[in-house]
Amino acid sequence: MDRMLGRLKVLVVDDNHHMINIVKTILRGFEVKDFYDASNAPDAFNIVRGTAVDLIVTDFAMDPVNGCDFTRQIRAAEDSPNHFVPIIMLTAYTEKSKVEQARDAGVTEFCAKPVTATELYRKVCTVINTPRSFIRTGVYFGPDRRRRKDDGYEGKERRENLFGPKSSVLLTKPQNAA
Repeated sequence: MDRMLGRLKVLVVDDNHHMINIVKTILRGFEVKDFYDASNAPDAFNIVRGTAVDLIVTDFAMDPVNGCDFTRQIRAAEDSPNHFVPIIMLTAYTEKSKVEQARDAGVTEFCAKPVTATELYRKVCTVINTPRSFIRTGVYFGPDRRRRKDDGYEGKERRENLFGPKSSVLLTKPQNAA
């Protein structure tokens, strides 16, 4: 696994330069060598537009654009070159409402600060080894927010994976479908 991590291009976004250094130091321990960093979301988005990054690690609370809005921009903006890039959010704000806000913005994984090397390694391995399908609805685009598949659900909003592990869409099954 470490050899694969060594090939990753990682963008670290945080308005605290010390935190950027901590995250980069942890990732170097996993043999990641290729880093980009930004202290705000607009600069980070410019990096994403100009560089093919494989993973984004972003903070939640930043100004002028927070990590959730940055994630929505990556997922939905027409000029975003990679709507599917894995995004790991790091934050000290771990109350349920903040976690749900990040999930609903399209974050792939969520880590609480202070982040440990073990936890970050686990999240990086998860987004690389077991990528989740992507879902598009009228109000959301991002990784499937459901962690478990319910094969027994036959409701009208059953999600079908049409295109393999990288993308899927919300479908409405016809009423007369078997």
